Amino acid sequence: MTRITGIILTLTLCTGLLMSVNDSQAQARERADVPQSDTWQLEDLYPDDAAWRASKDELVASMEQILEYQGKLATSPNDLLACLEFDSNLGKEFSKLYSYAGMKSDLDTRNADNMSMKQELQQLGTNYNSKASFIEPELVNLDKETIDKFIQKEPGLEVHRFYLNDILRRKAHKLSAEEEKIIAEAGAMAGGPSSIYNIFANAELPYPEVELSDGSKVTLNQSGYGLHRTSPNRDDRELVFKEFWGTMNQFRQTLGASMYSNIKGDIFYARVRGYDSSLHSKLDQNNIPVEVYHSLIKNVNDNLDSFHRYLKIKKRMLGVDTLKYSDLYAPTVKNVDLKYDYNEAKEMVLQAFKPLGKKYIQTVKNGLENRWVDVYPTPGKRSGAYSNGSAYDEHPYILLNYNGQYNDVSTLAHELGHTMHSYLSNKNQPYPLSDYSIFVAEVASTLNEALLQDYMMKKIKDDDVRLSLLMEYLDGIKGTLFRQTQFAEFELRMHELAEKDQPLTGDNLTELYADILKRYYGHEQGVTLIEDHVTVEWAFIPHFYYNFYVYQYATSFTASTALAEKVLAHEKGAVDHVMTFLSSGGSKYPIDILKDAGVDMTGSEPFDKTMQAMNRTMDEIEKILDKKGI
Repeated sequence: MTRITGIILTLTLCTGLLMSVNDSQAQARERADVPQSDTWQLEDLYPDDAAWRASKDELVASMEQILEYQGKLATSPNDLLACLEFDSNLGKEFSKLYSYAGMKSDLDTRNADNMSMKQELQQLGTNYNSKASFIEPELVNLDKETIDKFIQKEPGLEVHRFYLNDILRRKAHKLSAEEEKIIAEAGAMAGGPSSIYNIFANAELPYPEVELSDGSKVTLNQSGYGLHRTSPNRDDRELVFKEFWGTMNQFRQTLGASMYSNIKGDIFYARVRGYDSSLHSKLDQNNIPVEVYHSLIKNVNDNLDSFHRYLKIKKRMLGVDTLKYSDLYAPTVKNVDLKYDYNEAKEMVLQAFKPLGKKYIQTVKNGLENRWVDVYPTPGKRSGAYSNGSAYDEHPYILLNYNGQYNDVSTLAHELGHTMHSYLSNKNQPYPLSDYSIFVAEVASTLNEALLQDYMMKKIKDDDVRLSLLMEYLDGIKGTLFRQTQFAEFELRMHELAEKDQPLTGDNLTELYADILKRYYGHEQGVTLIEDHVTVEWAFIPHFYYNFYVYQYATSFTASTALAEKVLAHEKGAVDHVMTFLSSGGSKYPIDILKDAGVDMTGSEPFDKTMQAMNRTMDEIEKILDKKGI
């Protein structure tokens, strides 16, 4: 995979994957009414669309130059360096172009011109990948001894040593130049299922309108569902779930066909490269042992009793006879509605991040004051939240849909973690080593959430508010560790079935998902009632189009918990380890970067520490509930 492919994938993954449950178009304001200070300053990338197009045309005109190096890489260190520098510089400019086009499109997904700019870049990336497809087939002809001699003759190659050695590591899965060119051309089709899903789910699916108990009529689009599933009124929640999933269920066969097509693409790439499975293919990209994936699923299944304990606490606090799936997002503490305007949110995160030091705080403050963040929901704006740090020479950008609830403050802290990871990696690593792996991408973000939680718990003494925040933390563990592992297991089982050449339809995907969902939530044990209409939930999850992505939310959460425990305990060197981690980019394999920070993901310690933190939190909740007689 050449680097332009990686850029497109990274920028695709950075968008829309963290959907804030409080993100609602019902609370959207017209863009003209949003203060300029709370919008992106995209002019930091390009002054206007004309400047963007001029840069794009210049890049297009230079692309043919890559062919000048064909046939020379294994024989000349000078040509090898020139080729890799050209490829790297082109990739850097491409990422800046793609960031601008993608973010403009996200500000108004209805704007066809902005979408067209993004699609132009996608096609351009495919064209370049086809031209540059000779690079890795030529590099696999090198051996380690030759690479070392080349670097000795051309010291400029040192920055590419990690990449060159990684090519050798994956040598058995590299193909001939002609075969790599065919695979590169196929890239134009590979993103089809994901694009279809995103357009259908965000723009064209006929989401239902319902009337709530207060007489208000609301549209249950993605953001509307995210908001109203948290209603304190149980009848409203059940109505929202029934109507939303009922609508989704009407399209399960179409969405099943789209999902199956996506999985077949994963299998195609794995098989043509000679991998044992799609899982082996995906994890090998970052040298992650497949045992890490399987161990995560096993560890979570072995600890479902702790998850069920959390669900029983939820049932106890809601005061219901039967906990239903539609109750899971309901507020558990009455008369506690934690609301903070955006200025308060900024101050809260700055205070929470103090354990990470003054330099960290100053950079965050600079970003908050200089339009790195597009804050509020506006008509047509993409739902959810993300951080985009792919424009190497510029600052990162954050997309929010801020609605003033505590969850939005937590989302801000989360995205600032991503932003600081990108900022420090870009500042401390040369471009070829700056792009950190997705495997570690969620560590910095969830570490920041843990720091915010600690800050709030030290500040607040009221039992009801403490209960609310403690449950917020547990809800985070549910959503990030247990739910994402549930997704990871479903994704693995889907691929395993397809790899056995068993067809996947909307019906049998729903049946597969139902079995896993019911096991995780203790349906048979009477812990949580899983009603049939929610078992089409798989069709709603965009993560499944990104080929074994979701497990990394869970592994990152356990890694960040281990780091947070060290930082908050003021363990000697802990903050320095965090800063080194944030500054490492992709200079080593992610497993090794985490080991350098004192976290061994091949062992059980990070998971064990997370379970200890979870059970410690539940102990405190139960103590408060006993005190209150609940």
